Amino acid sequence: MTQQRPSLQAYFAPLAGTPQPALGRHVLGTVAFGDRFGLALDAEGHPELSVPMTSPGFDAFREVWTTTTRPVSGTRDGLHFAHDGEHLFVSGTITPRPVYAPTVRTTYEAAFSLVTELGYPHIFRMWNFVGDIIGPNAEGLEIYQDFVVGRAEAFAAHHGDGTAHMPAATGIGTRGEGISFVLLAARTSTPRHVENQRQTPAYHYPEQYGPKPPSFARATLLDPGGTLYVSGTASILGHETVHRGDVGAQTDVVLENIAELISGPNLSAAGLDGGHELKDLRLVKVYVRHERDLPVVRAHCREALGPDAEPVYLNVAVCRDDLLVEIEGLVPGPESTR
Repeated sequence: MTQQRPSLQAYFAPLAGTPQPALGRHVLGTVAFGDRFGLALDAEGHPELSVPMTSPGFDAFREVWTTTTRPVSGTRDGLHFAHDGEHLFVSGTITPRPVYAPTVRTTYEAAFSLVTELGYPHIFRMWNFVGDIIGPNAEGLEIYQDFVVGRAEAFAAHHGDGTAHMPAATGIGTRGEGISFVLLAARTSTPRHVENQRQTPAYHYPEQYGPKPPSFARATLLDPGGTLYVSGTASILGHETVHRGDVGAQTDVVLENIAELISGPNLSAAGLDGGHELKDLRLVKVYVRHERDLPVVRAHCREALGPDAEPVYLNVAVCRDDLLVEIEGLVPGPESTR
């Protein structure tokens, strides 16, 4: 008799209190979107990354990743992790420093080595939380670009110069300093990475956006018919920002980009079956640069997204100074939400 693989699910929960997963499920790892920066194992032994992203009028919450198999957790090289035999959750932090690239490379290489040694070779989703994301480092380079250099070097050192291994990812600002990250990896699943016909692949961006291009795909599908993870998406067509200064128009372009990304024709161009609509999105996070823009962004999202999307809103900077909003989410597979 073939043993059923553990299933991965996620949900948003109040920041206060202890996560209460559904019956028969166990916490794999959590991210606390509040006012703290840190990394720890909680009272139950689960890795929890704390990211300072709360401000008045916006949301504070905990993202909880759960599994049907009781996970094993641990720490190594400053990383916290947990795994269930099929899925691996890894989180790490980098404290503030004048230049980030060398430490980012070392830290991400350690994470990639852990992924390999524990036997979870398929990274399918990453989140990168970058404090003062568009501020300058000690050498005058934008901190996000500084971070991208270190991440690109880590990917190249571990995977070579190819792009097929680059997963869905989000690179977003925080309301503090330092850098933190979470990655999810799988043991036997066969993730397929997806690009958007409306946008230049990020790893092919020209040099005007920094010394190294970003290392991520626009989306990743975990198994045929499984969950489709949508990367942080902004108001970019080709490689250029559009509708500078107009948050409503930018929000519309973001939503149109996601709609195209998850559509049948775009997935078919990537050799995949199926197709989805915006109303199918869940676990939607909406990152809004300016507090004053929140009502406009809410209104546009309310009109475009389905009633079950239940988006959360965070007041943080995006990775270019002319981008006002960024949105991410996922389209669930059969068992991917609570």
